[in-house]
Amino acid sequence: MNPAPTLLPGGWTLADPLWLLALLLLPLAVWWRSRRPRPVLVIPRVAKWAGAPAVSMGRLPSILAALGFAALVMALARPQQLEEKKQVRQKGYDIILAIDLSPSMLAEDYEGPQGRINRLQAIQPIIEAFISRRPTDRIGVVVYGGRAYTLSPLTFDHEWLARQIRRLKIGLVEDATAVGDGLGLAVTRLEQAEKDKGGGQRKGAFVILLTDGSNNSGVLPPLQAAELARTRGIPVYTIGAGRPGIVPMPVVDNAGRKLGYRQAISDLDEDTLQRIASVTDGKFFRAMDVGTAEAAFAAIDKRQRIEFNAKAQIRAHEWFASFAAPGLAVFFAGMALSRPGRWGGAG
Repeated sequence: MNPAPTLLPGGWTLADPLWLLALLLLPLAVWWRSRRPRPVLVIPRVAKWAGAPAVSMGRLPSILAALGFAALVMALARPQQLEEKKQVRQKGYDIILAIDLSPSMLAEDYEGPQGRINRLQAIQPIIEAFISRRPTDRIGVVVYGGRAYTLSPLTFDHEWLARQIRRLKIGLVEDATAVGDGLGLAVTRLEQAEKDKGGGQRKGAFVILLTDGSNNSGVLPPLQAAELARTRGIPVYTIGAGRPGIVPMPVVDNAGRKLGYRQAISDLDEDTLQRIASVTDGKFFRAMDVGTAEAAFAAIDKRQRIEFNAKAQIRAHEWFASFAAPGLAVFFAGMALSRPGRWGGAG
């Protein structure tokens, strides 16, 4: 097993520092070389008289060989440069959007860039923008009318989820408004996700419940569903869509062509939505136009943020080749220069 890396200044480390012990061979080689007998030159300038070059390499071959050996040893010690270690902080939640698709969502009491639009058309781009602002969250969608259905389980694939939101239309589910069933299914989906992760206390989850009417269908009363969310520690943010009072409802023929408008009464049960939010430690918002709907989602986005520490990934850049290649070149250059018969030596 390799010992722990040796930390050096500037983010440098040695993965195999024990190789540095091989550098002790250098002073041993110097000592051994100093004890070898040296040839004595009896006649001065004999090389010059013989016509050989007068330049002597002296100790250069030994120095080159020693430097090359040291570089090779350093390469074997595996020098690495680590990227700066940073504390990574991330934010994330599990979120279920429960969206009302009852026929009353067709009421055209919102104004878009091109004129009057219905409630679903006004809410869809706002939901898409909310999803795009929370890239580290898992988000799922439940839709409800006379009954509740899971459109999407919790997912990180927000692009796919946004496409499903754009495809929503009135008529996908039965006519009526089962607010309690929609909320109950949302809570069940969050509870199931927690069990899939191994159980434990529910943390980091909430529901956004959007409706424009009052509960008139389903098997689970809204306040009973709210109590279910409260016991599991799941806040519920309720959004009441549409203007109060008389609203314009389009009249269409069998082919879907708009023939005109009729007057309808908006029947939002604001009191129940406020109580659901209060019981679960959430908050109620009134979205009477596009601006207040955007403000509601922005307020939820700001309030429901958590932070948790994540392990930072440290990348090690290997410098083995940067030491090994020049080390080999310098070492063999020194060995070549030390061969007899070169630079004026005996042939």
